[in-house]
Amino acid sequence: MITIDIKDEQKKAEEQLKKQGLRVLVCAGTGCSANGSLKVIEKFKELGADVAKLTAYDKVTVVPTGCHGFCEQGVLVVIPDKHITYVKVKPEDVEEIYKSHIINNKPVERLLYTDPKTNEHVHKNEDINFYAKQTRTALENCGHINAESIDEAIAVHGYEALANIIKENNPDAVIKEILDSGLRGRGGAGFPTGLKWKFTAANRGGKSYVVCNGDEGDPGAFMDRSVMEGDPHKLLEGMAIAAFAIGADEGYIYVRAEYPLAIKRLRKAISDAEERNYLGKNILGSEFSFTLHIKEGAGAFVCGEESALIASIEGERGMPRPKPPFPANKGLFQRPTLINNVETLANVPVIMRKGAKWFSSMGTETSKGTKTFALTGEVNNTGLIEVPMGTTLREIIFDIGGGIRKGKKFKAVQIGGPSGGCLTEQHLDLQMDYESLTKAGAMVGSGGLVVMAEDTCMVEVARFFMNFTKNESCGKCVPCREGTKNMLKILEKIVAGKGEMKDLDVLEELANTVKDGSLCGLGKTAPNPVLSTLKYFRDEYIAHIKDKKCPAGVCSAMKTIVINEAKCKGCTKCARNCPVGAIEGTVKNPHKIDQSKCIKCEACLNNCPFKAIELK
Repeated sequence: MITIDIKDEQKKAEEQLKKQGLRVLVCAGTGCSANGSLKVIEKFKELGADVAKLTAYDKVTVVPTGCHGFCEQGVLVVIPDKHITYVKVKPEDVEEIYKSHIINNKPVERLLYTDPKTNEHVHKNEDINFYAKQTRTALENCGHINAESIDEAIAVHGYEALANIIKENNPDAVIKEILDSGLRGRGGAGFPTGLKWKFTAANRGGKSYVVCNGDEGDPGAFMDRSVMEGDPHKLLEGMAIAAFAIGADEGYIYVRAEYPLAIKRLRKAISDAEERNYLGKNILGSEFSFTLHIKEGAGAFVCGEESALIASIEGERGMPRPKPPFPANKGLFQRPTLINNVETLANVPVIMRKGAKWFSSMGTETSKGTKTFALTGEVNNTGLIEVPMGTTLREIIFDIGGGIRKGKKFKAVQIGGPSGGCLTEQHLDLQMDYESLTKAGAMVGSGGLVVMAEDTCMVEVARFFMNFTKNESCGKCVPCREGTKNMLKILEKIVAGKGEMKDLDVLEELANTVKDGSLCGLGKTAPNPVLSTLKYFRDEYIAHIKDKKCPAGVCSAMKTIVINEAKCKGCTKCARNCPVGAIEGTVKNPHKIDQSKCIKCEACLNNCPFKAIELK
């Protein structure tokens, strides 16, 4: 029998929000904190009490939030009542925001976002192109609530779905709703979430576990981190609903130790939820109990693979295990185990609250709902986004992302992290869904999107990602351990200008061997960057091998740095900055570079005031 009325809890929480008066939301996620947001918050609080007396509001409350997503523009300050967002705010800007806008209702123009296409300031939040085409489900509360306040979580429907589910007491109906929604795993593989729940629930009756995979290891990816930092109670509620559905009473959140803020906020959220009886023994007075633990990972990329993650929780070295048996039958401590990633679980409370039909109305026929992406690289607006499945790359890069920096030409986008593939201009109108990306030689992965411009060397991109996966291979299986090592050697040989045409055939053969023969997903997808660049940018490989030229001018081994004698004034600045003494010449006379000594560091190029030094 439920002893807590969630509606009453919501009303109390909403009343508390109203008493806060004018809410000033300051991003206190990891990115903005690194940019000084905590000092901005301190300054707001310092001035807030006196300024509140001069406004129409009884109170001005400064709310530290999670990530707003618009990381390129941090520190972000949002004043919802005034529908305005300030960007790149520094502590010294706070007093002006108070005096000009909060007291006199005159926006501070210089702190408004500037649209890169129109070069004009944007006055309303809803008109900022970065947010305009987004649909937020997993991220709906991130940046809008105090992540460390359970009351603010409850005020925005936190634990409402869990309370209703416990009241209805029909675990199979929960699984059916998730199945009907079409939700697929957001960690990379895209396996139907409801089906995984159904398989695990078939083993109800004994001890079983729910595990959240928060081991986000892709370079530049921070989707899961932002949910854990910005809306931790949504994750806890999603896990509790999953546990109720499959009959588990214990769970683990596996999160990287490199995420200290996420760990801190998760610990507080768990403690507060237990105190309010949304977690722990006899939740909300029912017979359902669910206890949560946090396991800090040591940062091994391979632990994103579920069997390696299980081994790590058990205290063993994080290495994958052959399947079957699958975790649904024999997982953590040899018991049935459900494993979903953070974003997948964060969608669950919203689906259970709004219904499967609502969720499945977004996306494509086979890929329902929304997906978060970490948009980075050569775009004007970098950050964390969430869009309906099926949104095109063109919309993401040129509408949400604001186009390519400095007016450069788009060249490629690496999607799916180090295990993904590189797509080209011909793919800009490709729908972002599981099947379309797989067919193109890429993958959704966890959601990393690295945009590259015309001056990017695709051979070097392949080498960079292969170096990462080689280092992160656990070494258990020969194809991955030896294959990635030898693929890297060939790529290093090519970018060093020592490649041969036969290397391309060997590289392709190795890539397919590693893909087909590796034990786990890390090895099976490691060759994707190589295979996709060979497919779409083979001419660049050939240029490196036959012409000994890097078309993008990136690979240092193929650069020749020369001095244009017609432009050289003999100022000697280049010679004074050369670390190896490769530049010769006298004052007021043209200088020369000894190519046998030059290490191509470009110190001379960067220091010449007359632009007389050129790359050939």
